[in-house]
Amino acid sequence: MHRREFLRTGALLGAAGLSLSASGRVDAHPGPYEPYGSVDVDGTKEAVVSPDGTVAYLAASTGYATVDVSVPDRPRVLAEVREPVDEHENGPLRGIYDVKLDATDPETLVVVGPANPLPGAVAGVLVVDVSDPAAPERVSFFETAYPIHNCFARDGHAYLTRNDGDTNVLVVMDLQSGRAVGRWSLPDVDEAWTDVSNGRKSLHDVYVHEDTAYLAHWDAGTWILDVSDPTAPTHVGSVDAPDPTELAGSGRGEALVPPGNHHYVATDESGTLLGVGKESWARRVGTNDDDEESRLVGGPSGIDLWDVSDPAAPERHSTIDPPPSPNPTYGGVWTTAHNFEFRDGRLYSAWYRGGVKRHDVSDPSTPEELAWWRMPDEASFWTARLAKPGAETGFFVGASRGVDDVPGRLYTFPDHAGQQLSPPPLGDESNASGGSGDATATESLVVTPTPDAAGSNGTTAATDSAGTATRAPGFGPGVAAGALGVAAWRLLRRARRESRE
Repeated sequence: MHRREFLRTGALLGAAGLSLSASGRVDAHPGPYEPYGSVDVDGTKEAVVSPDGTVAYLAASTGYATVDVSVPDRPRVLAEVREPVDEHENGPLRGIYDVKLDATDPETLVVVGPANPLPGAVAGVLVVDVSDPAAPERVSFFETAYPIHNCFARDGHAYLTRNDGDTNVLVVMDLQSGRAVGRWSLPDVDEAWTDVSNGRKSLHDVYVHEDTAYLAHWDAGTWILDVSDPTAPTHVGSVDAPDPTELAGSGRGEALVPPGNHHYVATDESGTLLGVGKESWARRVGTNDDDEESRLVGGPSGIDLWDVSDPAAPERHSTIDPPPSPNPTYGGVWTTAHNFEFRDGRLYSAWYRGGVKRHDVSDPSTPEELAWWRMPDEASFWTARLAKPGAETGFFVGASRGVDDVPGRLYTFPDHAGQQLSPPPLGDESNASGGSGDATATESLVVTPTPDAAGSNGTTAATDSAGTATRAPGFGPGVAAGALGVAAWRLLRRARRESRE
């Protein structure tokens, strides 16, 4: 254990503790729709769930956590790791908004940060062995010269968002060596994108289904890549991509309001249904807030459903609208779309203080809302993820970053239709013209730094596999040592598996 990095495990995890293999039967609620249970985890942001639905993994701002959800009405923290990479001279790793399990190796957790630039702070990719979720083990840490807002992990590669003030690039990292083996950016398609401000084309998130990657590029739309060879991502299509010359002529302030605002993307299991979540707000135009002639332009956005069976010619099915907000400005009450997941013809979605929703999207041209739960004074939802399907014993999780003095929290919800009893209004109506709101909390926008005259942030240059200069520290002897650590870890884990067979 490093100097300040610490691990907190749930008490009594022996024979008397909760079993991760417990079936955790919970009868369907006969009454109003409401959570099965919840557990507080400070700094909660993103959450992902193990394939067997028993463990949730949380990004927790100053670290990460594992939560046993095998008995959904009694979720329990198994482990919290705070201040990881504290031994680094610029550590610990902070601003951790995203974690991902490797889609093909769910015993590997990837933790990235910081989500937004933190001058002088270490940035990079932390690889963790979660074969025992109650005792996660650090495998390696690969330092980067840029913040990482979001990522995806598949087939031993991490797909990273790089927004560093100069560029908005997808970086593909080999998780064994830490080397950047692939890169792609919008100017690879059209040099005219270099004239568009980085704030309008920021790479906010990435999702990979089999050999296809989907990139949410904010006002530049969603871009579809063939990543069958991760070292050579190739453009194959786009969704809602504007003409870069038109986008280049618009103001930076328009990044907050529709249209555009491609924030999160994901497909269903078939890879033919794509959801595009758009995060936006309203902007007041006029002389001042007290001017009767001033008005609001824009507002919260929803989730567009697209047919991408032919990525070269996507077709829009429909849009799921956001909940209304009493104050839809950036400083008001956020009800815009955030992260979501498709599973078995259902869509599980988060809408900040607008709550969590569950839709039937088996016919994506006519999505049907099945359940909606919100508690805007205590919960601001970051994501919703299915743990176990089924109306009788199934459930999904919703990760909330908290509101005001209410801490971050992981909720569990029934996987069946229902209506909340006496749902509260979405925020104080007195806040309709201003006042305290979500802007005081940590926002999810990608913030890009302004580099110094030399374009440097104090890191050293290294060479990637293509032989081009890449300012990414740790691609030298330190990476070689990290690679040896990865190899040893994989051998140890293989031995553990064989001993259990």
